[in-house]
Amino acid sequence: MHDDRTLVEARLRRVLDERVRPAVYPESVPLRVEVWHAPDEPVPVAKGLAAEPAPIEVGARWGAPWGTSWFRVTGTVPEAWAGRTVEALLDLGFDENMPGFQCEGLVYRPDGTPVKGLNPRNQWVRVGAPVAGGEEVRLHIEAASNPVILDYHPFRPTRLGDKATAGHEPQYVLTRMDLAVFDESVWQLVLDLEVLGELMAELPVDSARRWDVLRAVERALDALDLQDVGGTADAARARLTEVLAAPAAPSAHRISAVGHAHIDSAWLWPLRETVRKVARTTANMTALIADEPEFVFAMSQAQQWAWVKEHRPQVWARVKKAVAEGRFVPAGGMWVESDTNMPGSEAMARQFVHGKRFFLDEFGIENEEAWLPDTFGFAAGLPQIIRAAGSKWLLTQKISWSQTNRFPHHTFRWEGIDGTRIFTHFPPVDTYNCSMKGSEIAHAARNFKDKGGARHSLAPTGWGDGGGGTTREMVAKAARLRNLEGSATVVWESPRAFFEKAEAEYPEAPVWVGELYLELHRATFTSQAATKQGNRRSEHLLREAELWAATAAVRGGFPYPYEVLDRIWKTVLLHQFHDILPGSSIAWVHREARATYERVARELNSIIEGAQRALAGEGTTPLVFNAAPHSRHGVPGGAAAAVPAVAGRTTLTARPDGGHVLDNGLLRIVVDGRGLVVSVYDIDAAREVIAPGETANLLQLHPDFPNMWDAWDVDSFYRNTVIDLTDAEEVSAGADGASVRVTRSFGHSRITQVLSLPPGERRLEIATEVDWHETEKFLKLAFPLDLHAERYASETQFGHVFRPTHTNTSWEAAKFEVCNHRFVHLQEPGWGVAVVNDSTYGHDVTRTVRSGGARGTTTTVRVSLLRAPRFPDPETDQGVHRFRHALVPGASIADAVREGWWANLPERRTTGAHAVAPLVTVDDDAVVITAVKLADDGSGDVVVRFHEALGGRTRATLTAGFEVAALTVTDLLERPAGDGEPPVWDGDRISVRLRPFELMTLRLRRG
Repeated sequence: MHDDRTLVEARLRRVLDERVRPAVYPESVPLRVEVWHAPDEPVPVAKGLAAEPAPIEVGARWGAPWGTSWFRVTGTVPEAWAGRTVEALLDLGFDENMPGFQCEGLVYRPDGTPVKGLNPRNQWVRVGAPVAGGEEVRLHIEAASNPVILDYHPFRPTRLGDKATAGHEPQYVLTRMDLAVFDESVWQLVLDLEVLGELMAELPVDSARRWDVLRAVERALDALDLQDVGGTADAARARLTEVLAAPAAPSAHRISAVGHAHIDSAWLWPLRETVRKVARTTANMTALIADEPEFVFAMSQAQQWAWVKEHRPQVWARVKKAVAEGRFVPAGGMWVESDTNMPGSEAMARQFVHGKRFFLDEFGIENEEAWLPDTFGFAAGLPQIIRAAGSKWLLTQKISWSQTNRFPHHTFRWEGIDGTRIFTHFPPVDTYNCSMKGSEIAHAARNFKDKGGARHSLAPTGWGDGGGGTTREMVAKAARLRNLEGSATVVWESPRAFFEKAEAEYPEAPVWVGELYLELHRATFTSQAATKQGNRRSEHLLREAELWAATAAVRGGFPYPYEVLDRIWKTVLLHQFHDILPGSSIAWVHREARATYERVARELNSIIEGAQRALAGEGTTPLVFNAAPHSRHGVPGGAAAAVPAVAGRTTLTARPDGGHVLDNGLLRIVVDGRGLVVSVYDIDAAREVIAPGETANLLQLHPDFPNMWDAWDVDSFYRNTVIDLTDAEEVSAGADGASVRVTRSFGHSRITQVLSLPPGERRLEIATEVDWHETEKFLKLAFPLDLHAERYASETQFGHVFRPTHTNTSWEAAKFEVCNHRFVHLQEPGWGVAVVNDSTYGHDVTRTVRSGGARGTTTTVRVSLLRAPRFPDPETDQGVHRFRHALVPGASIADAVREGWWANLPERRTTGAHAVAPLVTVDDDAVVITAVKLADDGSGDVVVRFHEALGGRTRATLTAGFEVAALTVTDLLERPAGDGEPPVWDGDRISVRLRPFELMTLRLRRG
């Protein structure tokens, strides 16, 4: 029996490969091919169609890296093919890789109507079914010769990732340009045999069902004449009818297939190419929808929909029609599938604001799911944001990539830092590029961890990452799997339909509390430092621009820049995509990102400066504007006042054995002759901050060569080798007489630091400039603290998350590199320390036993500064970078919050005629105002968003600097909402009660 089974399986493979699949197209004739190569960047469609091409033969090379070639193919359908189905087969030189990672094309008719996209799994264009014979065929192909960047492992450094360095040699060979007869019966036979062969491989070896399928396949192969496959295909199919009709068991796992094409908004291609990838995919999917009545396709990322609308209006018209029919489904409700670890509070909120508003405005559709299949882990503040946007479900697949611990659920409720719970699903198919293979379907059923409580899962079905989408073969396989014995059942459904069923059947789903940490891709918190700095600084500039523009507009005489702010927000949100902000895209993407952030900064600074001039008036009085949410030097948040006098002074004293002592009466800092901080003494607390025998401001260099994903990963073994950068070329007094300047060189790089202690402040500031020219190295900045804490706080969206400092379990040990926003905070009862930053995210916190028998443990905070991976950008982070960090002894969590804001929103000094009162103030530092703006609808209402930031309950009073005529609690989209305790409103004073980390948005109508 074993021999029979093996023989049948081997026979099936060979017959399919050598006889049946080739017989799908039994006859063909060549098309005439001509080509015009666009001289530089892609040209408008009309220009490509009108260009005069030159002849080219199949077998010729074409396509410089990142080039565009317009092919024109012409021919005549043979008269002898009358009554048959005919397709054009257009192979640009595809290999067997997934679509989206090589050349691809979009086919047009002569009038410019888009037909469908071309990729390795979708090379056909229907000519007629049936044809009359004699038809003239004329098609145009906009072909992109995108280079193959990802050649899988081992990843090799390549200059192909930037047009400026990619060269001009043709990469592809034109392989096939034919008209061919399409044999529907043979094609259906291929799908019958594939489905049954794949099912057979997944069934238990000795099961009766497996043997039934095997014998049926054997009989079908016997009925097939290998010299006349087309003539005997129907007879072979008849032998399979019975086994294909056998229904699934009532207890079978149920899979909701959602047509899908995960398209990275930038990754191994630039943004401009994604615009075209989306056009190709949506053209394919609308064509498939027209052909397949049960098929449902979902597409996320409102930005990508906007690209179709702007750049391909004819495809957009087809998309709108399919949306109206409920077949092409907007999903996710976000501007892009963003990273969720690093975006700040407001930016994460605006992802939903702009995404959901686009789908509401265009289609009247309210998304209730967040759709993030490929995002690299999820911050613990996200559930509240999803709920505040009017959504209630989350889908992701990426957590299945975790390398250490297997997540215990596929369907569960995820609880965030404020207690909000979101119904969440991880597809057990373990891919967001499901192709309906039997192995995938069987894996989903076996792998599903919530059996007994639930029986539904979702399968995102279609080629993705580089686009492509679902194929007709996938749809045909799904039809056979709808109700097939031995398999899970498959039905096409929208994400909403799946979630409604899944939530209804699993009301007592288990709960997971806290962040959804991906035990992989940890280096994305650090790679491409300039991109991360651009994001952080853009977020804070947007806060300033909205705050000062709104204040100036309410006070009169300043036009609020609605359209400019809307455009800039969308630009910043786009660059938070999960391969841009994490630093895992090609050089071209990050080169453009740096230029974009510079342009954004110029525009926002112009708005800020214009609004401040309008507010302060013309004058010579020195003023300081404070955009932070807390008072600073006596200036309330959101206000401007005369430059305050700073109390106290800082002294700088040289040490006899080298180095200096900084002292401002609150802290005493000792810097030794190596430029290392050997003592930070809290004078009021009479307490040393630095652990005995240790040094802070210690730069540490590690080798950094992960096992696979260079820009994405840092593997734990990097810690096995470390070089402490203790040699200094210069340790000298700073020019201001109240700071220490330190210069070091190592390898091919150079670091300059300025350590300063501001008068009247409990803060050691460290400004670091790195001229970085290392390769495959990891640079950290260490602060070993004399502090015992089992956990520490790390800022995330609208609050902070606690993480352990120990590694009791594999779950804690796996978090050896994690993300924070503006601060981390550690404390013992009554005393703590904060480390704040202006633009870094990655860090680690460890506890070690002290050497030499000393009592206690050392808790070390290390900030991740720079990496130097070589793939996909071989020049990652090369050049000059500037960072600002601060060590804040004696800090409470409230101090950490405040210091984090101050570090990221420095005071602006200018001159004017008078002070500026704040538009809104709050009387409790536990309540942080994250946004003050005018309502997006142009009504002139003032929108204020705030949250409880310390993790406790509070009652606070907001005071408006204008007459309030009406007050509404809203969701993030500024619509009436709110299920918490309503505010109490009395004139310009608004009293609120907030739960720990609760977020609230108020809309104030002016009187």
